[in-house]
Amino acid sequence: MVMKDVSSKIDSLRHAFAIASLRVGNKTIELIKRNKVPKGNVFEIARSAAILAAKKTSDLIPFCHQVPLDLVDVDFELSEQKILIKTQAKAIWRTGVEMEALTAASIAALTIYDMLKPIDEVLEITSIKLIEKRGGKTEWIQEFEKPLRSGVIVASDSVAKGKREDKSGKAIIKELENQKFEVIEYLVLPDDFEVIKEELIRLTDNVGLDLIITSGGTGLSTRDLTVEATKSVIQRETPGISEASRIYGAQRTPYAMLSRGISGIRGKSLIINLPGGLRGVRESIDALFPWVFHAFNMIGGGGHAEE
Repeated sequence: MVMKDVSSKIDSLRHAFAIASLRVGNKTIELIKRNKVPKGNVFEIARSAAILAAKKTSDLIPFCHQVPLDLVDVDFELSEQKILIKTQAKAIWRTGVEMEALTAASIAALTIYDMLKPIDEVLEITSIKLIEKRGGKTEWIQEFEKPLRSGVIVASDSVAKGKREDKSGKAIIKELENQKFEVIEYLVLPDDFEVIKEELIRLTDNVGLDLIITSGGTGLSTRDLTVEATKSVIQRETPGISEASRIYGAQRTPYAMLSRGISGIRGKSLIINLPGGLRGVRESIDALFPWVFHAFNMIGGGGHAEE
């Protein structure tokens, strides 16, 4: 048994909401409203306990990560024979905050129980449950009426000559298929400017692919020419895509700063340069998918997503 490895995930806004319910007697409700409970102000103490508990969730539950919380909020509602506790937690991090919201609700309920048990014989915690959670990859996955069509170009002299097996291109294909892309073309080319340029033009102008991903030719060698070939064919650069990939990679290996990969649009096709190494490819894929899907809505005239 081990704690789940979330190091491959990116930081994103996470939000979770939970509720807890207690059954109480009508006389107790009146005492709470009048602030006459012997142990003190029930809601203020329960709120403080809930916030402290949320921040200590990883100390209480073995496999929970230490999440840098940005918000813990606790509200209470009184009705006939019922106290409803509403909690929310928010963080910008790699894993969700549902356990923090649930822990806050649980401890608030237990604190209220402890404060009311001397004066209420019907007291009962009736439920604790998660209402909603937001954030993470699943929130950003988009569906398309028809599968997006893609191609993969591996630029490598050694692979093209059969001296080395291609692992990076095959990893890209596997991920594209996992993301429901239809992989139309898979090419292994030498590090040749004209050859790469010609194939990029063919795949965009003639085949009309939605996405072309290249692997290799993004480094500092005199034979690394994929970036130059890509620059010569794209009509508009999309620098944020490549910046996101490099930032993500640099958090894991400093060598990511040496990648010269670019991305851009030709016609209605998006071209993305990825490194040649398998690790760099995998990290770039983790950084870009599924968020890059929104690019195809924008290229197709769909505009920005609603806030």
